[in-house]
Amino acid sequence: MSNKAKEFWKSTLQIVLLAAVMVGISQLLLTFVISNEQVFGPSMQPNFTQNDRVIALRHAKLKRGDVVILKAPDAKGEFYIKRIVGMPGDTVRFDRDQLYINGKKVSEPYLKAYKADFSTYLAGSDYFTLNPKTNGPTFDLKDVLGQKKVPAHHYFVMGDNRTVSKDSRYKEVGFISDDASAYNGIQGVVKFRYWPITKFKIY
Repeated sequence: MSNKAKEFWKSTLQIVLLAAVMVGISQLLLTFVISNEQVFGPSMQPNFTQNDRVIALRHAKLKRGDVVILKAPDAKGEFYIKRIVGMPGDTVRFDRDQLYINGKKVSEPYLKAYKADFSTYLAGSDYFTLNPKTNGPTFDLKDVLGQKKVPAHHYFVMGDNRTVSKDSRYKEVGFISDDASAYNGIQGVVKFRYWPITKFKIY
């Protein structure tokens, strides 16, 4: 074999090995560090819409207001995108369109652009929501889930589009676990949206 041929095969082998290493690193990152997800459905509108693509960081510290990816407890193999409203140990109450956490008023600036869409109104979504139909009812966790506080290692999550979001207000969803391996476990915290490019945003 000529020197040229040897160099060609050597270069080709290096490229193949480098590509294999890069693919391996990408797979490890997607398995243990980040999650690449696509948004389906209207439950987080207007902040996240159909076909948005987001990157979520696994094992991130969870805090109130974070947007998270979680296993859908009522639909095996599917994932939901929701926002953390109640932390472990919190009481959660909604009174006349005002959210109270542990008895204190909490602002929800992410709902500024929210407009209730009653053309696709989801039965039961009048709990903890901006709902002119019921003129701001009062509900707490015990009313909807039978417990006064969010359990340890669990979270109360909601979609921003409150009238159509199926979330912790419903018993079949309920409190969400911080254990990623659980049937309803949080998979990661959304850190940025990269598609569409015109809506690129870091969170």
